[in-house]
Amino acid sequence: MPELRRMLPSSNALFVFDAAARNGSFTAAAAELNVTQPAVSRMLGQLEEHLGVRLFDRTAGRAVLTEEGELLYRRVLEGFRSIESGLVEIERRRKGTETVTLSVSSAFTTHWLMPRIDKLQKQFPQVDLRFQLISGALRGPVENVDLGMRFRDRDEPSSGGTLVMKEVMLPMCSPGYLGETDPTEGNTIIRLAETPGDWAADYASLLTGRRGAAKALSFTDYAVVVQAALLGQGIALGWLTVASHWLLTGALVPASDTLTTTRRICEFLPPRNRPMRPIAAEIRDWITAQMKSEIAAIDRLYPKLGARAACY
Repeated sequence: MPELRRMLPSSNALFVFDAAARNGSFTAAAAELNVTQPAVSRMLGQLEEHLGVRLFDRTAGRAVLTEEGELLYRRVLEGFRSIESGLVEIERRRKGTETVTLSVSSAFTTHWLMPRIDKLQKQFPQVDLRFQLISGALRGPVENVDLGMRFRDRDEPSSGGTLVMKEVMLPMCSPGYLGETDPTEGNTIIRLAETPGDWAADYASLLTGRRGAAKALSFTDYAVVVQAALLGQGIALGWLTVASHWLLTGALVPASDTLTTTRRICEFLPPRNRPMRPIAAEIRDWITAQMKSEIAAIDRLYPKLGARAACY
């Protein structure tokens, strides 16, 4: 922090810079800050002189960030958001609540978490849950949230995560779809668009008994893939981290007696830019315990699958 103070003419310069960068105008920044436009121009001129670089191109009444300005603005924005998040958290704690933000897939949230969100809220009544939803693959850094669900290869170095389960998939469909046994019909294979190849080709047979030419549905969001299977539109490859709830309720049933396992594992990761908060660790442990209990129940319901051994 002493080094930062040395590099800035004043801390107020960052607030003025942020307002000008967001608005793209010194005049609009002045109105937001309730000061005059010359005062904004003077402050930003001092900042540029102090740093020895130009932060804005001033043309036709507009203030456009230079390359150096863009670099500084990204960092200022990250810092201000972090500070704002801390102040909001302090306010919520003062009122007796805590905010916990989870970085998880839209599919996990829709199909696993939502059916038991009431149980989670009863277990943690003081927590205000927020979500950073990912519609595609669960990868990338976990930053500026309290907890993130990610997949990694078992050979990759650990990032200090907590095991949710190994990556295990199973073809699934609705009981109604499974009961339609016209052998002349072909199966409708529901795919996640970014999944390479035809997953159904890895299965010698599916339990529907259909032998006709297969058809396909493809979606970019896995939450929709599972929803299509629930509605009886075909067979989906169900990740147990997402679809285990529907297997237990009977809304989905196995369309094969064979599980597919990979070299990947699903983990909960702490944020890499701040320490893990105790309340986030408690929520992580609650979710993983629920998952383990659910997989054990699936193991009892469908013992041929060997779900528990495959997942853990």
